[in-house]
Amino acid sequence: MTDLTITDVEAIPFAIPYTKPLRFASGEVRTADHVLVRVRTAAGVVGQAEAPPRPFTYGETQSSIVAVVEQLFGPALVGTSVLDRELHRARLHRTIANPTAKAALDMATWDAVGQLLGQPVHRLLGGYAESVRVSHMLGFDDPQVMVQEAERMREAHGITTFKVKVGRRPYQLDVAVVRALREAFGDEVELYVDGNRGWTASESARALAEMADLGLTLAEELNPADDVLGRRWLVQQCPVPFVADESATRPAEVTREILGGSATAVSIKTARTGFSESQRVLHLAEGLGVEVVVGNQIDGQVGTLASVVFAAAHASTSARAAELSNFLDMSDDLLVEPLTITGGRMAAPTAPGLGLHVDPDKLARYRQDA
Repeated sequence: MTDLTITDVEAIPFAIPYTKPLRFASGEVRTADHVLVRVRTAAGVVGQAEAPPRPFTYGETQSSIVAVVEQLFGPALVGTSVLDRELHRARLHRTIANPTAKAALDMATWDAVGQLLGQPVHRLLGGYAESVRVSHMLGFDDPQVMVQEAERMREAHGITTFKVKVGRRPYQLDVAVVRALREAFGDEVELYVDGNRGWTASESARALAEMADLGLTLAEELNPADDVLGRRWLVQQCPVPFVADESATRPAEVTREILGGSATAVSIKTARTGFSESQRVLHLAEGLGVEVVVGNQIDGQVGTLASVVFAAAHASTSARAAELSNFLDMSDDLLVEPLTITGGRMAAPTAPGLGLHVDPDKLARYRQDA
């Protein structure tokens, strides 16, 4: 019988520059200072996943992820079975916060389980679709530059859904961008906006009013959820689903935001809730009758692979385009076989586990602890 015991947990920090800065209301990213998490089993199988620190959103840094995995989370998992996911959850949640560290350990464990069973995680999670449509995230820039990037993504990869970062002041800067995109592409593309909490409720309302003729499909985190009454007032008049993202990172937060009238849709990011907790969020959203979108944490290809696995596994998450393309803005990556987007879609891997193979030479080149 195969030994499913976890024998070792490793956290490897690495850094890969982006080809250009990615700017949005809550911060700016120039380098992917991420962590590769590995879970080893007694059978010799190694599960892997990526943890992207976002200090301006969750408070984690590359160093803090490495420290908490090595000092707290790793020792809590060693000696347990890779199948003991509820036990893992209970032990990891004794420590508050640290969402991407917890998520990466969960996904690495799923990767190991899939390899041990000889099945792709995509099928273990649900196996609904073979591929999903891709949405590309457009960071702050001048209108014409953002139009050119959207055109490049459409021509090179067939992408026709775009998430437009907004939240600058004056808000008219971003209204002009969305209008330029609609004028450039007409009804051939889907557009939705993400404010990363950059505007007030009143600024958001004025911006939505001025974009009312532009056919937006979603509006995400336009103002802070902590502006409780202003947020509810805004959501009540929002003409499209209002997505809770960083304000709803756990099932309890999803319940609070939806039932409190502060959102009408939910973003699911495997980078912060792994596979196990993401399923909890998904099933809760389905029970509450709200739409979901699979979001992007500016993941590398390892993280993006996890996102497409989850998005394709369920009917609800595959209904909308998933945010899977921002690894294209990285100057390099860790996978032996790069991910591809064809005809605006990305396929879920069919190999056992997550189907990922890290290039050892690239990891050696970019790791920060050597």
